[in-house]
Amino acid sequence: MEEEEEGPKTDMARYLIQHHSDQLRSIILSPDPRLHYPLYLDFAEFMDYHPPLAYIVFSQPVEYLRLFDSAAVWVQKVMCQNFKAGDNASVKMFVHVRINVSGSPLECPETFPSIGRIRVKHHGILLTLKGTVIRSGAIKMFEGERDFECRKCKERTKVYPELETRNTLPQPLSCRRSQGSKICESISFQFVEGTTICHDYQEIKIQESTQVLGVGAIPRSIPVILMDDLVDIVKAGDDVIVTGVLIAKWSSDLKDVRCDLDPVLIANHVRRINELKTDIDIPDDVINQFKNFWLNFKDTPLKGRNAILRGICPQIFGLFTVKLAVALTLIGGVQHADASGTKVRGESHLLLVGDPGTGKSQFLKFAAKLSNRSVITTGLGSTSAGLTVTAVKDGGEWMLEAGALVLADGGLCCIDEFDSMREHDRATIHEAMEQQTISIAKAGLVTTLSTRTIVFGATNPKGQYDPNQPLSVNTALSGPLLSRFDIVLVLLDTKNPEWDAVVSSHILGVAEPEKGKHDEDLANIWPLPLLRRYIHFVKRNFKPILTKEAEKVISSYYQLQRRSATQNAGFIVPCTAARTTVRMLESLIRLAQAHARLMFRNEVTRLDAITAILCIESSMTASAIVDSIGNALHSNFTDNPDQEYIKQEKLILGMLSPIDEFSNINNIAGSTSE
Repeated sequence: MEEEEEGPKTDMARYLIQHHSDQLRSIILSPDPRLHYPLYLDFAEFMDYHPPLAYIVFSQPVEYLRLFDSAAVWVQKVMCQNFKAGDNASVKMFVHVRINVSGSPLECPETFPSIGRIRVKHHGILLTLKGTVIRSGAIKMFEGERDFECRKCKERTKVYPELETRNTLPQPLSCRRSQGSKICESISFQFVEGTTICHDYQEIKIQESTQVLGVGAIPRSIPVILMDDLVDIVKAGDDVIVTGVLIAKWSSDLKDVRCDLDPVLIANHVRRINELKTDIDIPDDVINQFKNFWLNFKDTPLKGRNAILRGICPQIFGLFTVKLAVALTLIGGVQHADASGTKVRGESHLLLVGDPGTGKSQFLKFAAKLSNRSVITTGLGSTSAGLTVTAVKDGGEWMLEAGALVLADGGLCCIDEFDSMREHDRATIHEAMEQQTISIAKAGLVTTLSTRTIVFGATNPKGQYDPNQPLSVNTALSGPLLSRFDIVLVLLDTKNPEWDAVVSSHILGVAEPEKGKHDEDLANIWPLPLLRRYIHFVKRNFKPILTKEAEKVISSYYQLQRRSATQNAGFIVPCTAARTTVRMLESLIRLAQAHARLMFRNEVTRLDAITAILCIESSMTASAIVDSIGNALHSNFTDNPDQEYIKQEKLILGMLSPIDEFSNINNIAGSTSE
């Protein structure tokens, strides 16, 4: 057998010397000889170098990957002869060749299947799977190999564990050493002390992404075994691409449970793709299209903004305020750190409270299409983990199972029926929305998971909406939870005959005078792929900074709300009083930055600040300082939005002017006292 392996081993060693000498040199100079070191190998490059050997490694990975590891040790011994005595060079015995198949011919349907399409034909070959980590087990240790010595001829045989039968180490069946023309067939062996090598061991479970599945398909999952340097590099909620060997493992012998063969992937290479999920390839011609669009609307920028907003849920007539809120929520602000180093989130949260039939769920589904990573669920949660995370017992071991907020890390989490969430989710979602982490201490598992996600919630009011009652009473949601939403829009289905006539004409398409205009509007609507690219482009390339003028407007409005909340404490709605905190100021900044990004700018002007104020005013149904906002459900696109904005700006600045005079007097008084 060794003679047969000598040829492939020599070819592997020659390839490593020619293409990976730098990696091997750094491994040789590493100080700790007990660590396990990865040696990353590009399979496409290896296939160009030696196609027959690459095919053998692909078709028989269990045997030949071990041969590759031993070739790496052999090359180290050769290279160590060229080092000087003072270089502290040493041969590392635990080197593992990690094969990266990205961009290689292995990225084909046969070797890169979805988890739900794994079959018997994939058994024993090098396989690549893509999915999301939904469970991560504890790190354990197991015996990776040990030596047995033949009592008759003293030949040593190395034994590896059988992962198919719960990692047991079997004794050799017989000695295969050849003595001349005879073979020693002794069955008597003794264990050689000190030859046991232990490995780190961790089991995770990955699930195929719901974005790549069709409607009605159930996402499948598969356990993955991580060993040595691969352990603890991924956590629940991470998107990963795993390359490994598919084996069939006997299921645990539980009472009243049939013992079956379950597919398990032994990982050879794991790549996290969380960093790549915000990168969407945007060609230069599309970027030029964006720039030319804003050049055409240079004189009427708000008309250009409304043209973009018409592409959000075009099947729903009107609802300008909701579409603007959805766009600002998806774009979000800029994350920054305060003086103490505490990070202030840049993601915005939106809550739609409305009567049935107002289009809340349609906005949720459309927003999920606009986001590169999204999870749609209900308040009860789609799994036992619910919205946050839970500890589950699998095969006698406690594991963490990620919920919707953790799986949507870095993307969008759409939660319908927001008021029906479980009690343990209510206690945890406060931290998940503001600090963007979830701290867990369950079943001895103490950890913190990341939830950098946008929360888009929708809920129905409890019974008939009563404008005289606070929002917390109408929705059965607590004030602290409502204060974490940047925008809370109330969509009341009031009986307005004029609005009903316009909506029915739009839906039925029977209004002949408006038909030509309707077709023209449809032609000007941004398509979904272009709108998705635009949102990701402005999020990635613009980091707006507040101008002095915008700071003055936002500060004055915040002071006005604080004063009104203090002076009218007996008359103000409790929900609004809970919102007039520093969180409102941070929400104003985030919304103003999001509007600047939407307008293709890198600075926040007074227009962006006033638009942010109008969004906040829309969510204050009882104590708004601007009375002309009206019902968000009946808000429509105006023909001349720039002229309409001038009226709103004059109205808001007129309300804020007493605050400006008051602050100027304080500044003069402060300078005089000095």
